[in-house]
Amino acid sequence: MSDDQVLTGPGTQTRRALLAGAGAVGASVLLTACGGDDSGDGTTAPTSGGPGATAGDAEGGDREGSSSLATTSDIPVGGGQVYAAQGVVITQPEPGQFKGFDPICTHQGCPVSNVDGGTINCSCHNSKFSITDGSVKQGPATKPLAPKPLKVQGDQISLA
Repeated sequence: MSDDQVLTGPGTQTRRALLAGAGAVGASVLLTACGGDDSGDGTTAPTSGGPGATAGDAEGGDREGSSSLATTSDIPVGGGQVYAAQGVVITQPEPGQFKGFDPICTHQGCPVSNVDGGTINCSCHNSKFSITDGSVKQGPATKPLAPKPLKVQGDQISLA
């Protein structure tokens, strides 16, 4: 038996054939996972909220179907939070005043990393932006962060 052959059952197969079969199975799983939610009749199939998703919250509210990103208590006064996966930075420059900004630095397209010291900060080249209006506080960036409209309903913050 050569080094490229391995006994895998009733017959002998090459490692190459075994790996090709495993790759085909993996690709089909990936393609199935990437498939759409279209049920074929013009409606969209319901999807799971994913791990950790709940139909309600601890305070008795119902977040199902909501696109809430954060609660007002999640965003510190004079600071903010970066929600990169959702494509927004949320700040609270003054109590009860919430602002949204694009999380991509205008210098060279790096994602901003944090909100600290009253500025939205990009760690790629140390640009800093105002939490109030997204204007440049420190370069090398020369353009402000684009605003993103927010909706605050009760204590829930979402993209408008």
